[in-house]
Amino acid sequence: MFYYINGKLAALESTFAVIDAGGVGYKMTVTYNTYASLSASGANTAKLYSYMAIREDDVELFGFYSLEELSAFKMLITVSGVGPKAAVSILSQLTPAKLAVAVCTEDKKAISQANGIGPKTAARIILELKDKLKNQISGEDLKDAPTEIVTAGTSSKLSDAQDALAVLGYSRSEALTALKSIDTDNLELDEIIKLALKKLMR
Repeated sequence: MFYYINGKLAALESTFAVIDAGGVGYKMTVTYNTYASLSASGANTAKLYSYMAIREDDVELFGFYSLEELSAFKMLITVSGVGPKAAVSILSQLTPAKLAVAVCTEDKKAISQANGIGPKTAARIILELKDKLKNQISGEDLKDAPTEIVTAGTSSKLSDAQDALAVLGYSRSEALTALKSIDTDNLELDEIIKLALKKLMR
């Protein structure tokens, strides 16, 4: 219903923000990472990308500092047994890039460090999200990608980076193009993803 809400930052706590837009105060549940980004900016205004969760007895609005975080949130709540609260907990512990790395490297420990997330839930998140990534890969994606990137696709780090960007909502071809000029051989996976995200967000 709301793509984003932009207005005066009327209140900010570690778990929620209130944005005054057009005289209406919208209370939005936020991750700790969004809270930290808003705090660091020091601005009196804020723009948060939103997701509305509607349940039988409640309606809750969630706000995210970046589209990548919103995309990761939406991906997480597709996993069976993972609701909005659990997704917020995970994204309070991990940035979208670190979550993507954890999924692609099957790092259950990193995901299960989030409050309320046990090893079994972490394993389910990895299993289901990796399966979704496999389903996203298509001939069409690779057809439009630069030849040298496709050829280099056997690189484990490069392949993990492509998968991680897919977790964040980017198409295979977008990911491949962003990775084209990045030194994937000598950089750590999370650095590769950060550099690719900077390119994609221009």
